[in-house]
Amino acid sequence: MPASFTLDSRAATGFSNAAAYDLNRPTYPREAVDKLLNHIGVAGVQNAKIIDLACGTGKFTELLAARPEEFEIIGVEPHAGMRDVLVKKGLSRVRVEAGDAGNMPIEEDWGDACVAAQAFHWFATESSLKETHRVLRPGAAFGMIWNIDDYNAPKDHTATTAYEQTLKDLIDTTNDGHYRFRDMQWKEVFEQQQDTSPLQTLKDTFTHNFPSFSLPLGEETVKWTHWLSDEKIWDRFSTLSQIANLTEEKRESFHQEVLAALKQHGERNEKGEVAMHGITYLAWTSRV
Repeated sequence: MPASFTLDSRAATGFSNAAAYDLNRPTYPREAVDKLLNHIGVAGVQNAKIIDLACGTGKFTELLAARPEEFEIIGVEPHAGMRDVLVKKGLSRVRVEAGDAGNMPIEEDWGDACVAAQAFHWFATESSLKETHRVLRPGAAFGMIWNIDDYNAPKDHTATTAYEQTLKDLIDTTNDGHYRFRDMQWKEVFEQQQDTSPLQTLKDTFTHNFPSFSLPLGEETVKWTHWLSDEKIWDRFSTLSQIANLTEEKRESFHQEVLAALKQHGERNEKGEVAMHGITYLAWTSRV
C-alpha cells in the first residue's frame, strides 16, 4: 500500500498565494526541457504517459502539454490552491489529481516517465521513491528539474553580482528547519538506497529491500539570464516559501534590503531592468 504523506506546513503556507507563484516564478528554458525529456527517454515518443509529480500551478505541465508528442499527462498535486490554478488553465490531455508523493491515484506500471519540477526536495524520502517506482513501468525514468536563481543556489556557490549575493545572504538567515534544493540533502535518499557492504547486500536480498532507482544520478545544467525590474525581482524573491512565511514586519524589512541592494547595482538595460542570473538543474535516474 502507498505510504501516508502530509504536505509540509511550510509549503502549505509558503505557497498559499498560488496566483502570485504562477505569475512570478519563471518558466523552464526550452533547451533544458528538451535535454530532460531526452534523458528520461520520452522525447519524440508519441503519446507517452508522463506523471508530473507535485505539479503545482503547472509551470512545467504547460510545457509538456504543448509538446508535439501529445503526451498523456497526469498532474499530481497536494496543495489545493495550486491545483486550482492549474485546473483553470484547461490544458489538453492533462488530468489533474489531488495526491502526493506518497499517494498517487495512479495504477501500477502506468507511467513512461515521472517528472518532479521545482519540488523533489520537499519529499526526498524512501517512501516517495517507492511510490514513484510503483507507478512507473519497468525501465521508465524519473526526472527532476529546478530553476535555481543565483541567490538561491547552494551555499558554496558565489553569486554573479553583489546584489545577488546580498539576496543570497538574506536567504541564509531564514533557516526554518526544512532542507531546500540549495542544501543538496535531497540527493541522500538515492545514495542511501543500499549499503554496499556484503552483509547489508545479503540482508537486502532476503528482505527484498532492493533499491528503487539506479545510481549514479545523471546531472546537467543550463545557464540563463533574465532581465527584470526591481519590483519584479522582489516579487520573484518573495515567492520563496521561507520568505512568504516571514512575519509581515520582517518581510517588509527584507523588501527594503532587496531594493537597497538593487539601487546600488549599476548594470541595467535600456528599460532600466537588472540582470538576474541562474541555472536550470536537471537530474535523472531509471526505475530498477
